Amino acid sequence: MSHATAFFLVFGLALSVTLILVPLGIYLGRRFGVTVKAGGRRQSDADRRRLSRLGGIAIFGGFVTAVLAAQILPVPRMDPYEIIRLTGLLLGAACIFIVGLLDDIFEFSSLPQFLGQYLAAAIAISFQIFIEFFNNPLTGQQTDPWPFIVTVTISFFWLVGMMNTMNWLDGLDGLAGGVALIAAVLLFVNSAFRVEEPQISVSLLHLALMGATLGFLLFNFNPARIVLGSGAVLLGYILGSLSIIGGAKMATILLVMGLPLLDAVWQIVNRVRSGRSPFEGDRGHLHFRLVDMGLSQRQIVLGYYGFCALFGGIALITSSQLFKFIALGVLLLIATVGFIGLSRLSHGRSSSAAGAAGVAGAAGLASGADDSLEDSLASSAPSSD
Repeated sequence: MSHATAFFLVFGLALSVTLILVPLGIYLGRRFGVTVKAGGRRQSDADRRRLSRLGGIAIFGGFVTAVLAAQILPVPRMDPYEIIRLTGLLLGAACIFIVGLLDDIFEFSSLPQFLGQYLAAAIAISFQIFIEFFNNPLTGQQTDPWPFIVTVTISFFWLVGMMNTMNWLDGLDGLAGGVALIAAVLLFVNSAFRVEEPQISVSLLHLALMGATLGFLLFNFNPARIVLGSGAVLLGYILGSLSIIGGAKMATILLVMGLPLLDAVWQIVNRVRSGRSPFEGDRGHLHFRLVDMGLSQRQIVLGYYGFCALFGGIALITSSQLFKFIALGVLLLIATVGFIGLSRLSHGRSSSAAGAAGVAGAAGLASGADDSLEDSLASSAPSSD
């Protein structure tokens, strides 16, 4: 079997299964009331429609079905530990899916959600999905393998961080799903065409994610008919794991996900500084601020797509680790300046609104005082009778 045929079969299967399961998720969500709640942090037209939150069913079903089917295809498998890592990937995904589905239905507090994330990350690491080294940006050479405790710690925070980043990114129609699709495409191109020995079996995993996210995005792009719900956490887990499996592709993911990751870090810092929980949901994220400034959902989402694709593409057009490192620095600078500017703009608008409210209140009091004085004068005037 040719590689192209294997690629087509896996992608097509993931896409087809997802397209079948999305309407099921829409029906079940509406049937059992697992829908977007009015007044939530989205505060969009979703508040006025019964949007199902069971999108994770389609993502999980499409991805897992295609991954399992890919294992029977006669393609080269270079990694002797691939089946072990694949088992860990699927077990962790099942853990996240089950916890997420229960959370969508019963709306858990944050503790059970985080316990599910920690368990999924622990499963992945125990099945050898961990970061052992990185490429020195100055020399391009791999570092020596890290001590086990360092490997486990960094891998754990990477996986949990990716899960929460994708969850927080899922605030607008098509945003998280589209960014995940872009990341999957870039990972596929990198593993299938840009390495000396194409990693065909790993590329099939990327294609499975591509098919699942594309199929879901057809129903999730604005105006959405379904949202990811806790399926966003599942996407983060899969992306975090795939960036490790088959050789580290951290630079690609960091450049694609750089803006969402920096936004997540920025919000965590802001929440801690204001004495709130770092994992408390709010409308402080970049995409919500842009909505509050008057941009449409489509404008913001397409802007995110372009930004992520632009910086992710840098990882494909150059093999220089130093150039990628510089690109990360540029991304960090742009994001930092943007976040500071938006924060000051938001603060200025809040101050202006408060000042306007104060002026209106003072005017109301003055008007009330004038009315009272006029009434008093009228009552004290001599009668004409």
